[in-house]
Amino acid sequence: MQNEKIETVQEGEKPYNIRHRCFHFSKEIIHFIRSCRYEPLYHSMFDQLLRSSTSIGANMVEGGAESSHKDFVNFMHISLKSANETKYWLCLIKDTLDVNEKKVMELISEANEISKIIASILIRAKN
Repeated sequence: MQNEKIETVQEGEKPYNIRHRCFHFSKEIIHFIRSCRYEPLYHSMFDQLLRSSTSIGANMVEGGAESSHKDFVNFMHISLKSANETKYWLCLIKDTLDVNEKKVMELISEANEISKIIASILIRAKN
């Protein structure tokens, strides 16, 4: 992605390229976390959310620079696991803290769509 221009998207739009979509999703998570006010007790949940959500795109990019088909599949598996973990943290935050539930549901929905796309990539890569 270093030589690849990130697609500019308007609010409410989603980029077509999955790596760009993951990048924009990571940005949305960062903005969401920045907007939340929480006690230190909950810091680890937000830290895990940040780590898992940014890992999705990072592993997609790393997999795109594959040295082998096996590496590509492995990185896609890691991306899928990170997307699923991100959904877990978002659900936990939604159910335990006073946060913007509408925003969290939008983020969960996007994480779910990204998971489905990555799963589809994995299925095609294995065939």
